[in-house]
Amino acid sequence: MTATIHSTAIVDEGAQIGDGSRVWHWVHVCSGARIGEKCSLGQNVFVGNDVVIGNNVKIQNNVSVYDAVHLEDDVFCGPSMVFTNVYNPRSAIIRKDEYRRTLIKRGATLGANATIVCGVTVGEYAFVGAGAVVNRDVAPHALMLGVPAKRQGWMCKCGVQLKGQGDVRCSCGANYKIDATSCSAQ
Repeated sequence: MTATIHSTAIVDEGAQIGDGSRVWHWVHVCSGARIGEKCSLGQNVFVGNDVVIGNNVKIQNNVSVYDAVHLEDDVFCGPSMVFTNVYNPRSAIIRKDEYRRTLIKRGATLGANATIVCGVTVGEYAFVGAGAVVNRDVAPHALMLGVPAKRQGWMCKCGVQLKGQGDVRCSCGANYKIDATSCSAQ
């Protein structure tokens, strides 16, 4: 098995793309990028040199994954969502040595047009709603909405919002322990 790469895509020599991955129209993958197996990079995606993408990651159309971003397995990046890598950019000032690392942990969803400000960690199975702006770390399973994003609840790894506190069972059968500040699978 190998990757499927559309004829309009540019994959620079040295880039690593795992088996079963699909690279669609007008994608550019830079030479230092490492992309896992069974990923999908939608139309007009850019992947920088210092980027690691795990297995089974879905990156929808018009997303740029800039240097210093790491996406773990099973991450979903919605259409036109945005990553940054410089906290205070200026055109006339070179700040490539100031890139802040961003980590998106396993199973997280980043909704359409969401913005992830550099230097944050988004926890496992967190869910960032469409248009939200994340400017601080996100707890595992947190549902984040708004500008700036604030936690509005908790999400199961299946993508259903969890209700209540204490011992909570999702409709999919998964069990969680939820309190005022955290949610963990049992």
